[in-house]
Amino acid sequence: MSSLAKENRAVARRKWRSELSGLRLDGLDWLSLQYGFSIAVGDLIFLDKKWYVTNSGLLRLAHRSRCCGIRIQQVREFCEASFGRWVFKAIVYKSARSRGFEGYGDADRSNTSPLVRGAEMRVAETRAVNRALRKAYGIGLCSIEELGSFSASQKPVEATPQSNGRHGSNRSSNGQARLRDQLCLLIRQYNLDPTLVKAYAADFCGTATLKEASRDLVESFISELATAAKNDRDSLLCKLNSYAQSMEVKL
Repeated sequence: MSSLAKENRAVARRKWRSELSGLRLDGLDWLSLQYGFSIAVGDLIFLDKKWYVTNSGLLRLAHRSRCCGIRIQQVREFCEASFGRWVFKAIVYKSARSRGFEGYGDADRSNTSPLVRGAEMRVAETRAVNRALRKAYGIGLCSIEELGSFSASQKPVEATPQSNGRHGSNRSSNGQARLRDQLCLLIRQYNLDPTLVKAYAADFCGTATLKEASRDLVESFISELATAAKNDRDSLLCKLNSYAQSMEVKL
């Protein structure tokens, strides 16, 4: 077994121990050897008992494979800006003589998460690139960015107004629970450390723990985290790592 496969197994067991089976670990070994995907740097996500590759993982694979280039163009006849619907076509050229591998991606409000509302055009472009890269390098795994919003078990529901009764506190409301579900999805989607995210959230909200934060503050934090993870994940990881250092000092 390669050192990367061993590292991936160790990281996977730490993150998803209760969900992993021997078959899934064997599949992880193959992905490690065949494509050089690394969980630690965010190439793979384990969700609903399935492995998904990420956009960053596909781009790193293309770089390692010396991909010649990627051409992206908007498919205008299928786009409706007023409705937030976008369709892109991507062509991946593995070499200078390659005829190219095509992939299409679409996004609108019906097949994207509320967390990326207003960014449907970028989601569509990313999906197109991912599909073209998967075709070019023979990757059967779906990419996490291609998922049509949330699965049934994770689909968020609009938060209901809080009750004015004695059972309507922030910590016990359905709305707060749904916000936690959204935060958990972000953590899994971008392969973030839950403990560090909670520390960051508490600091952001100005409370000792995340549970003590108001619903409005948690909503703001989720929006901030989603934007940071999508636009500059490396900077976000550096930010999170600073909390790890703080926790070590306290210990």
